[in-house]
Amino acid sequence: MHVLIVEDEVSLANELTHFLKKEHYTCDWAVTGREASEKIAVNRYDFILLDLGLPDYDGLDLLRETKELDHEPAVIILTARGAVEDRVNGLGMGADDYLPKPFSLLELQARMQAIIRRKYNVKSSVMPFHELEIDTSARRVSHKGQEISLTKKEFDLLQYLLLHKNRILTRLQLTEHIWGNILEDDYDSNYIDVHIKNLRKKLSGYLPGDWLETVRGVGYRLTA
Repeated sequence: MHVLIVEDEVSLANELTHFLKKEHYTCDWAVTGREASEKIAVNRYDFILLDLGLPDYDGLDLLRETKELDHEPAVIILTARGAVEDRVNGLGMGADDYLPKPFSLLELQARMQAIIRRKYNVKSSVMPFHELEIDTSARRVSHKGQEISLTKKEFDLLQYLLLHKNRILTRLQLTEHIWGNILEDDYDSNYIDVHIKNLRKKLSGYLPGDWLETVRGVGYRLTA
């Protein structure tokens, strides 16, 4: 999952980044509202962790901008503002959740996972696919109890495809999801094709032949 942290408190932003990366999230950080607005305009984020008290923006204005996108990232408001009115306004404008500072990182992670389950109608951390079980919490793929070894990137790719099964995902969407901000990072556009090839090779013996469709000139689709 690709996360944008919008936070002007450096120590908290560093703590969030360190924690989420350990939990296998890809993170970008914006210290101002202007910087966050620019990143949101060019990247597809799964989550935005939004501080309301930014030095140059009201966080609610930034929240309003996200609702104008063709894709809607989940937004969790993280702020020291404790007024009920701020919470009501944020949730009323489409924020998915609200955590007052200070907060527990484990609680934040639990709320993010709950949002994913609601958004993609997933009932538990174990997602079945044909005869496979994909445990998103333990990051484990198994077939009839036997674990199948995948790299971190291969697991991330499989999980993202499974959450969007039966939908075409472009190479750009998959690249941004796995590698983060492609405008800043050194990446090879062929990476996705290489990882798809490896994923097919490792899972071909456990799944029907047409489970992962290549949509020529566009991207890929995982078929149920």
